[in-house]
Amino acid sequence: MGFNIAVDGPAGAGKSTIARRAAKELSFVYVDTGAMYRAIALGLLRRHAEPEDEAALADALEGIEVNIGYEDGVQQVYLNGENVSGLIRTEEVSRMASRSSARPQVRAKLTDLQRDLAAREDVLMDGRDIGTMILPHAQLKIYLTASVRTRAQRRYKELLERGEACSLEEIERDIEARDYQDMHRETAPLRQAEDAVRIDSSDMTVDEVTERIVRLARERMEQSGGRCG
Repeated sequence: MGFNIAVDGPAGAGKSTIARRAAKELSFVYVDTGAMYRAIALGLLRRHAEPEDEAALADALEGIEVNIGYEDGVQQVYLNGENVSGLIRTEEVSRMASRSSARPQVRAKLTDLQRDLAAREDVLMDGRDIGTMILPHAQLKIYLTASVRTRAQRRYKELLERGEACSLEEIERDIEARDYQDMHRETAPLRQAEDAVRIDSSDMTVDEVTERIVRLARERMEQSGGRCG
């Protein structure tokens, strides 16, 4: 089994950006599970399938295949052989991912792939339930969060930089709604693992959070007799 780092937390906390940087510094394989769920969400949108309709969901999933690959160390997500890494960051896909990722059929489709990667490699994996469900025995668990206002401002700035029209108030409402949905869903709800280190990034820079995670990882690897990266 590789050395596993699980990073969980709510939408907009900066998990992907920080996890990617920390993985690179540690020479770990970075696994963005959120991107995998977004790829499935995109597939469902293309098939006009409602995730709450179990029959329609099962039928749609039969025609959806998600895989990941790496180009220059950067994770790429493939939907039925198409690289969709640049197509899965829209608000529409985000909302569908929040709905569909709660469905047991969707989670089962990706869980085996995620665990297989963790068994073979030193991985840093981020998502909603990595430390609680996917990798419960990870040697280091991080719960990364930030205030709703901070997360909304970050998303607002990101969308503006991409030239997309948006409303800060609407983004904040969407984040609050998604938090509630993620934390109260029946399957694998978002929660902090009992043995996770909680990091609130509201008043921290990306570099500061990354440095803290890397330091924690190296301390845990030294304690377990593993490499220090």
